[in-house]
This record gives sequence, C-alpha cells and structure tokens, in this order.
Amino acid sequence: MKPDNHFKHFSLTVVWFWLFLFALLPFCLVIAASFMGHSDEHLIQLPLTLDNYRQLNNAIYIRIFEKSFLIAGFSTLLCLVIGYPFAYIIARLQGPWKNFLLLLVIIPFWTSSLIRSYALIAIIKAKGILNSLLILLGIIDHPLSILFTNSAVIIGLVYNLLPFMILPIMTNVERLDNRLVDAARDLGANHFTTFRRVIIPLTMPGIIAGCILVFLPAMTIFYIPDILGGAKSILLGNLIQNQFLIAENWPLGSAVSAVLTIVLATLILIYLWVSRGSKRRELL
Repeated sequence: MKPDNHFKHFSLTVVWFWLFLFALLPFCLVIAASFMGHSDEHLIQLPLTLDNYRQLNNAIYIRIFEKSFLIAGFSTLLCLVIGYPFAYIIARLQGPWKNFLLLLVIIPFWTSSLIRSYALIAIIKAKGILNSLLILLGIIDHPLSILFTNSAVIIGLVYNLLPFMILPIMTNVERLDNRLVDAARDLGANHFTTFRRVIIPLTMPGIIAGCILVFLPAMTIFYIPDILGGAKSILLGNLIQNQFLIAENWPLGSAVSAVLTIVLATLILIYLWVSRGSKRRELL
C-alpha cells in the first residue's frame, strides 16, 4: 500500500473516531436519557418512559416553543433581508473592495459573541449610545425601552448571526451563471422579473443554507436572551440550560434536545431537496 493511502486511511479513521466519540455517542446518550425517568436521588433512572415527551404538551412548554420559533423566524427573516443584498454586492464586486467588505463580514468572528452581546448593552440601554444620539438629534424626547425586551433579543441575534446568512448566499451568487441572466434580459425580462424568476431560484440553496445556519442557533443560543432579554425572555436554549444545570432534570432537557434534533433533520432534508431540484434545473 502506498504511503498516501496509509495517510488517507489514518486521517479517515481519526475523523470517524472523533465524530463517533464527540458527536454520535453524546447524541445517542441524549436520546436514551430522554426516555428515562428522573428523581431527587438520580439524574436518570429506569424504567423507560414517554413521560418526558408528554410533559412537552404542557401549555408553558408549547408557549416557549412558539415564542422561540417566532423570534428565531423573525431574526432569520431580518438576516435574509439585510444579508442578501450585501452578499450579492460582495459577490459581484472585484478587486480590493470585495476583499474589504468580506473582511468586514469576517471580523466579528475574531471576537467572542458573548463579549459582543455585552457591548450591545452599552448601545441600546436607556442611557446608551443609541438613545443619547436620538435625543441629541431631537428625534425622541424620552429614552426608548429596548433593553430587556424581545426586540433586544432579536437585535442581538441578528447582530451575531448575520455573517452566517451572508457567506452561503455569497458563495451561491459567485457561482451564478451570468449567461442565464443575460438570456432573461434578452427575452424582455426587466430587472425585477430577472431577479424573481432567475436569480432567486438559482441562489435558493444558499438562501436555505443561510436560513438553517441562522434559525437553529437563534432557537438554541441561551446567553443572548439571558443578557439582552432578561428573566422574561426564555427560549428553547434557556429551557434546555435550566433543565440540565438548574432543575437537574436531564431526561426532560434531553427530550427538548431530541425535538430540536428532529427540527434540524427536517430543515436539512428540505435543503437537500431544494439543492437537488436546483441541480436538475441547471442540467436542463
């Protein structure tokens, strides 16, 4: 066997072992724990039961699920509305300006998102930069109550997750065949029709990938609602954290995690389905 094959097999073995040890095995343990019981003496215990999933039918948990989906969905929509034009502009530029704008997208990754979330407090609090500027300009007379509201949570989510929307869309726009755009315009389509009938369908895999990369973290990030939303803002991430670390009800926390995994799998299947449809249209 050639040395290159030895290295390839060794690398694949290490990768698969890593994935098994730190991804598949913990996932299996979480799923198993979701079907177990809980007591004051034991974090998990037999016999197997479906009570943890039945508890999720409670009105309180349903409300948390609904609120998490609404906030995550609205944050994803804002990221898409803001990120798509920005990604399109970056992809179409050439030279140093493209590199500069791409650098602006990547720079936030150089700082912890936790630190950036705390920095937002200085901007949106009652006597923060935003309110002081608006009062100075005479736009408002009294400070806006933004901090510790759902609006603050959405602002924090968009601020932290926007790069995850921009990068996949930018990649798809860069691979866009300009001949198709030119053909649409030659056939009489205006800019809006070309964008709606040609550009959007061809970049749909990037849009869905960006929505997945934003929507799922938006539901599960627990520190942003804690910092910017206060005690009133409890999303799925906070619920899982509280069940594992505060209530020490690992089975219930595992059940919530399992439901989120089902949501993740569904979104990935949708992404694969749309990607295959896009490839078929390109072949035709």
